[in-house]
Amino acid sequence: MRESLEGSVGRRSREEEHESRSGSDNMDGASGDDQDAADKPPRKKRYHRHTPQQIQELEALFKECPHPDEKQRLELSKRLCLETRQVKFWFQNRRTQMKTQLERHENSLLRQENDKLRAENMSIRDAMRNPICTNCGGPAIIGDISLEEQHLRIENARLKDELDRVCALAGKFLGRPISTLATSIAPPLPNSSLELGVGSNGFGALSTVATTLPLGPDFGGGMSNALIPASRPTTAVTGLDRSVERSMFLELALAAMDELVKMAQTDEPLWIRSLEGGREILNQDEYLRTFTPCIGMKSNGFVTEASRESGMVIINSLALVETLMDSNRWSEMFPCMIARTSTTDVISSGVGGTRNGALQLMHAELQVLSPLVPVREVNFLRFCKQHAEGVWAVVDVSIETIRETSGAPSFVNCRRLPSGCVVQDMPNGYSKVTWVEHAEYEESQVHQLYHPLLRSGMAFGAQRWVATLQRQCECLAILMSSSVPTRDHTGITASGRRSMLKLAQRMTDNFCAGVCASTVHKWNKLNVGNVDEDVRVMTRKSVDDPGEPPGIVLSAATSVWLPVSPQRLFDFLRDERLRSEWDILSNGGPMQEMAHIAKGQDHGNCVSLLRASAMNANQSSMLILQETCIDAAGSLVVYAPVDIPAMHVVMNGGDSAYVALLPSGFAIVPDGPGSRGPTSNGQVNRNGGGGGGAQRVGGSLLTVAFQILVNSLPTAKLTVESVETVNNLISCTVQKIKAALQCES
Repeated sequence: MRESLEGSVGRRSREEEHESRSGSDNMDGASGDDQDAADKPPRKKRYHRHTPQQIQELEALFKECPHPDEKQRLELSKRLCLETRQVKFWFQNRRTQMKTQLERHENSLLRQENDKLRAENMSIRDAMRNPICTNCGGPAIIGDISLEEQHLRIENARLKDELDRVCALAGKFLGRPISTLATSIAPPLPNSSLELGVGSNGFGALSTVATTLPLGPDFGGGMSNALIPASRPTTAVTGLDRSVERSMFLELALAAMDELVKMAQTDEPLWIRSLEGGREILNQDEYLRTFTPCIGMKSNGFVTEASRESGMVIINSLALVETLMDSNRWSEMFPCMIARTSTTDVISSGVGGTRNGALQLMHAELQVLSPLVPVREVNFLRFCKQHAEGVWAVVDVSIETIRETSGAPSFVNCRRLPSGCVVQDMPNGYSKVTWVEHAEYEESQVHQLYHPLLRSGMAFGAQRWVATLQRQCECLAILMSSSVPTRDHTGITASGRRSMLKLAQRMTDNFCAGVCASTVHKWNKLNVGNVDEDVRVMTRKSVDDPGEPPGIVLSAATSVWLPVSPQRLFDFLRDERLRSEWDILSNGGPMQEMAHIAKGQDHGNCVSLLRASAMNANQSSMLILQETCIDAAGSLVVYAPVDIPAMHVVMNGGDSAYVALLPSGFAIVPDGPGSRGPTSNGQVNRNGGGGGGAQRVGGSLLTVAFQILVNSLPTAKLTVESVETVNNLISCTVQKIKAALQCES
């Protein structure tokens, strides 16, 4: 192996010598593309050595952009008095040189690994030559004991020592001895990621795919509380040995998985259909009878919300599991629900190259788009398990005895009881997703307007997760399909569509970050006496961000109740023909749609570019980028004025990162469980019947939010007049909407 490695290294170093010779000594002759004329006699190549100044400039650009486009190469060639072809060849050769250096480094690492394996091999051979008897410690006679048995005995002794040590430490932590741990747990605690993924873990019965998942046997004797007391001390596990902490995390994850699967499968009496709206309500008495609390009892002042929802989603189980286990992809899939998330520790990454048995520690900020609902900051374990072919489950559960280093908030305003989803593959690339969301939160911090919504589980509950997942997966399916929907403006190129959608996504993400006081941006809350009580005003400095204008950004947001159905309110706000009825900045004139990109089957899910017609010669016409989205849980209308030349670049497939914008817009949710939110045909979505007769449509909770540049100097002081202007803008917009929908009172 070493010889083959050294041979390849030798070959590569010779190649590198050849390539690096032309790293900065570039030839004026033809490139590889021009060598087709084989019939011409080869002419002598002329070499041109660059000056140190030229090389310095070329190297500086290479660090920033190893693949310059034609425009950048042209500028550089003019500046350095070189031909564009010389610049192009220099970059080609420099990239080759860089690749060769990387390969040399990789070869060095492989050689080290090879040496390490050889040394390990030698030590194992020595051990095989001189076996030791585990009973007496003396040399063993080969005939008496097989090599495999020898290895098993050594491993057994090691595991026994480790178990005794863990029991002693856990006994010290709990204040009572745990001598019966080995016999009281059936099946035993997994000691490796392999057992975690494929051991019985109480799910031995899940061997076949069925429409309803069969439930495995319960965890054996007292497993759910063997290591974790019902009410654990909040003093840190930090002083304890890490292996004890991992054992506790693992046991908590297994108990949570058991609870999630049972809650996803069991119907009455655990879940009862409500008469109003046909929602499923958790029977708390039955829940307490069925399950042992795995994270302790409910805190004083906390209330419980629980919800369950099933739906068909156009994504397969493996892709969905990968999305949920990757914090970045998870937040991209649920952009309006997750303000921020990170993986703080990976305890197990799964087995056999899959996510089966993956266990990780995560932190997330969950949000409802309203300044009247505080962001929920949660630290939790996420555990993934494959129960059968094409059947997976992912469970989350809060942990209070979390390590200090993971940035846990000093005050916990929410705890997630076992929550998550069971995913089962269906034909044609679809999956059946059953989502369970179960949490306890402090209600006193939430405004009265939002109490019914949160208690019903419609704000942070299963319905919102499933509805968002369905909408996002439908959007991805449309974007990946080769055919362009008929109502799209085909004048935009495919790369232009991608750039426009990327810009719209950034706009919507920034809008969500400005409504709630999440930690995405460093907002400073302002307490100004003459601002309405329910309007939250925040300010931040925008510096060195090419996607925003520099200066002082002011964000103002408020939420109001309107006696109008969510569907009617959404249709009114997204209609460009009616925009002048509420938009003070639209010059009072009509608007026309210049471009339209569909993001779903519903006409309300789209990105569009609007042009405001100039009313007189002195006014310049402006463009407005608008994204609208709607699903069973609510809807969103986000917009931002954009520069006309910048949008031309984006629509031709250019980079959208340099388009400066500040978003404003509206978030609409139903006012409570009386209405199941908007549907595409304007009918109320009852989701499974219920009361039988005509159903109350109810009103809407409308959040209005603006982000405005009040001063183009980041160092400037904020004036009271700026705050008053933004406050007046919000109150005037709300009044205009009420007047247009005839609900001023």
